Amino acid sequence: MTSATADLDARVAGLGLFEKWLSVWVGAAILAGITLGNAGPELFASLAAIEYASVNLVVAVLIWAMIFPMMVSVDFGAVRRVGDKPKGLIITLVANWLIKPFTMAALGVLFFEVVFADLIAPADAQQYIAGLILLGAAPCTAMVFVWSHLTKGDPTYTLVQVAANDLIMIVAFAPIVALLLGVTDIAVPWDTLLLSVALYVVVPLVAGAIVRHRLLATHGGDQAAVSEFTGRTKPLSIIGLLLTVLLLFGFQAETIVARPLLIALIAAPIVVQSYSIFFIAYGWAKAWKVPHAVAAPCALIGTSNFFELAVAVAIGLFGLGSGASLATVVGVLVEVPVMLSLVAIANRTRGGFQQVS
Repeated sequence: MTSATADLDARVAGLGLFEKWLSVWVGAAILAGITLGNAGPELFASLAAIEYASVNLVVAVLIWAMIFPMMVSVDFGAVRRVGDKPKGLIITLVANWLIKPFTMAALGVLFFEVVFADLIAPADAQQYIAGLILLGAAPCTAMVFVWSHLTKGDPTYTLVQVAANDLIMIVAFAPIVALLLGVTDIAVPWDTLLLSVALYVVVPLVAGAIVRHRLLATHGGDQAAVSEFTGRTKPLSIIGLLLTVLLLFGFQAETIVARPLLIALIAAPIVVQSYSIFFIAYGWAKAWKVPHAVAAPCALIGTSNFFELAVAVAIGLFGLGSGASLATVVGVLVEVPVMLSLVAIANRTRGGFQQVS
């Protein structure tokens, strides 16, 4: 990004310093979460208990704050034209449903039955593999809007990609998990799935559409009014992200401190999977000459996970204290730092992609 562009972003968004040093602020939020979580576990336990259908409502509000500015940017008139440029959607769907679940299962077996075989008991290894499978079969719904926003992704196209994944997840999640776990009776928590889609997509999308309509109506259809509004609300996104990180790490602070080596072992295949899926999708998009505003989000969607669903299913199938549940929680902890590094990679390589379709 040029200095002129950075200056413009700082003036419009009023948060240039935070965006420039976002990784530092996230690191500080992680440390604060671990510190506060161990100093005041009762407070974080109370916040964690504010949930419905395994969806934490405090985190849901923060995620809503993160994605709302991007929803205001969605141009519904352009949704009809997404079919004219299907490459990004094809890459997303293939990466998410034909590659990611199966490579995640393969990496789980490789790491826990081969690489870490001397460090982890076989029964525990099977639990961790099951947790990884649940993560791999649940592509992201909410946080991808944040990653897309940070890479200047096309908000309309990102919405279509997420919506397509949600529809496929309703019919494909249970069969894929059943196949990879070798069981046939998978109880999908439909209340968690549907509530998450409603909270993270439908509600902010409707609110964003209403605000966008009012902005255009009161400014004679001038798109600059929408850009100015999203610029003013961008601090809300960053603050929401930092508070979400603080809470997630605060919720698991005692486990992180008590079992750091185990957390690191479980994180290893998740990190490898994340970077692998990103570069597969991102490289494919570059080879297909997909514009960067579509290429970056389509690669990031497959990398990020729908952790609420994965955690809920792990608890339902294996129990709250199971290794599978722990593995899905580690996925939550790993996601933000890894995704921020991938956002940085996408932003630094923007020049190698087409900028318009």
